[in-house]
Amino acid sequence: MARILCSDISRITNYALFSKDYRFRDQIRSSSGSVMDNIAEGFERSGNKEFIQFLYIAKGSCGEVRSQLYRALDVSYITTDEFVLLKEKVQQLSKKIATFIQYLHNTEMTGIKYKRSSPKPQI
Repeated sequence: MARILCSDISRITNYALFSKDYRFRDQIRSSSGSVMDNIAEGFERSGNKEFIQFLYIAKGSCGEVRSQLYRALDVSYITTDEFVLLKEKVQQLSKKIATFIQYLHNTEMTGIKYKRSSPKPQI
């Protein structure tokens, strides 16, 4: 879902007016990329505590993208239909991240970097 969001944001920021507002274009692209990147980076840390921390950052980036979509709508860079569709996608992604965070908080698994190998039998 985060990857699709990045693609959608890239598509709308190529529109004529949006593409010329370099700072705003780059900011919303960066925010949407941050969602995807933080999920990936947290996963690669191999521990749930760090993963959860990065998931919270990704969730925060969802909020940032949502705010920027309002700004894009307000200056007529996107249509109301595009806004509604993208805002719904961002909200769904944010909810999925929140649900995943809850799951990780409640699981007994701590991540593969904490997995202990069983001791080798002595001969």
